[in-house]
Amino acid sequence: MTESETNQSAKIGDEVRVHYVGTTEGQQFDSSHERGEPLEFVLGARQVVAGFESAVLGMTPGEKKTVTIPASQAYGPHNQDMMLEEDISALPPGVELGVTLVGQDAEGQQLRFVVIDIVDGRAILDANHPLAGRDLTFDLELLEIVEDGGADEVELPWSTGGT
Repeated sequence: MTESETNQSAKIGDEVRVHYVGTTEGQQFDSSHERGEPLEFVLGARQVVAGFESAVLGMTPGEKKTVTIPASQAYGPHNQDMMLEEDISALPPGVELGVTLVGQDAEGQQLRFVVIDIVDGRAILDANHPLAGRDLTFDLELLEIVEDGGADEVELPWSTGGT
């Protein structure tokens, strides 16, 4: 790797490789190290949550940092409209707390529901992403810029406060 490649900052359109550890409320929820391979994605292609992408923008290979991403830039707020109460008899036999059920919305989109409570023969189901409503902290390391995307080929769908 040449010195100019080493000093290159990650920009929109670049394909990057990143190692990370993600935590929320002091609990680890994900780690590329534990999977044994870094996350590879194209900046600006909406392949990761907005705040993660924004944090990687401008990093140089070998750089490490810790960032906290607000819920609004991660999986969004916990949405009460994604909660459902259903009679337990309408669900598969043997359903218990913590079980994930798969269903469809009115448009035919697949949804995953987690059974979060069962009271008086009724199940409370939650279709929110498990990390919705939570701020996320990531320890990031930009390993490399795999492919230089050239000029700003992809536009971010959110404001990054300038580049």
